[in-house]
Amino acid sequence: MVSSKQRGLSVKMFVTGLLKGVRWTRVWMSAALVVCGAVEAKAQGNFGTIKGRLVWGGTDVPPAKNLAETGQATKDPQVCAKDAPITARDLSIDPSTKGVRFAFAYLVKPQGANPDAVQAIVAKTPQVVIDQKNCEFLPYVTAMIQNQPLVLKSSDSVNHNVRFSAFTNAPFNQILPPNGQVELKLVAERRPIPLACDIHPWMKGYIMVFDHPFFAITSEDGSFEITGVPAGVQKLVVWQEKVGYVTEGLAAGQAVQVEPGKATDVGAIKLDPAKVK
Repeated sequence: MVSSKQRGLSVKMFVTGLLKGVRWTRVWMSAALVVCGAVEAKAQGNFGTIKGRLVWGGTDVPPAKNLAETGQATKDPQVCAKDAPITARDLSIDPSTKGVRFAFAYLVKPQGANPDAVQAIVAKTPQVVIDQKNCEFLPYVTAMIQNQPLVLKSSDSVNHNVRFSAFTNAPFNQILPPNGQVELKLVAERRPIPLACDIHPWMKGYIMVFDHPFFAITSEDGSFEITGVPAGVQKLVVWQEKVGYVTEGLAAGQAVQVEPGKATDVGAIKLDPAKVK
């Protein structure tokens, strides 16, 4: 027979052991949370941002030019420039900020990778679309990664053709009928690919295809921002149609120190008017 004293002692030992187990479980859970938090913080801290602005370096801003006035296109005027002029975009400068639009900002031979950034780009834009509308390529400049298919389409009621020639990708030249489209798979290129339409000779645009996610296009005020960049020394290139390579180092790029979890502002990058072609 077990005495009441022995039973009380057994219960006490059981409860004490149970409480110790609970305490150790809490300790291990707390430790696991600390480790997971540290790993997550470390992962987030391994990347930074590069930002800056491309600005016109001259005193006077050159006025915008029209390639075709309203209703006066040299080909298919019933569609092209029917309701508005077609404006040249090869040197698009905002008069108020002197910002230069439609330039590519990107890293050359980036040190490190960011697979999550690649997945985010593809998830946000599963396919890249360039339209031919009002006898213009829209958008005028396109930056993409080789994981994304490219769709070339036409929303116009007249024939277009799309022609380009590149270093790595095969040459392309195809008629697009009204409301037609074609899908392409491109691989990364070292330089922008010029687009042309031989039916409407004023039409042009640019595509740049990357094998990494570290790129941007300058906005109306010339600003750009490249996020998710691996920390360390990276090489930044800014390329603009009328000048080519704007940054120091030209095609080799300008060295930029990227700090973990911080934004590195390279400031105003001036486009030299004397170098405009």
